[in-house]
Amino acid sequence: MVEFTQKEIDFLENNEACRIATSHKDIPHVTPVTYYFENGYFYIATDYDTKKYSNLKKNNNIAFAVDIYLAGKHKAVIIQGTTEFIEKGLDFKRLYDIFYKKFAWVKEMPWKEGEAPFVKITPRKKTSWGLN
Repeated sequence: MVEFTQKEIDFLENNEACRIATSHKDIPHVTPVTYYFENGYFYIATDYDTKKYSNLKKNNNIAFAVDIYLAGKHKAVIIQGTTEFIEKGLDFKRLYDIFYKKFAWVKEMPWKEGEAPFVKITPRKKTSWGLN
């Protein structure tokens, strides 16, 4: 598994939005999402009827960028990794509680087990810049 520097960890824990890229049959798809970072893994939520879900069911490779653009002070962590779905059980409940407390949109659009999964992302490669 990829190891993150303390500066990368601090940056990732202090942000919550990223853009993810999935693909199917060499057709890329990019979408903005919110994420939760814990113990070197990333978690996002999705719906079963989304392009990202259908792409990840067919091809579990993912790439994403967490970045802040300020002229001359751009900061970013770019990840390539693999995914698995968390759809029920204790892991689902634990993640749902975290997302519910962290993101207002979850309180506005709640869901239950079996209605929408979480995606666990295991980083395989990373690069970063501007985090000196």
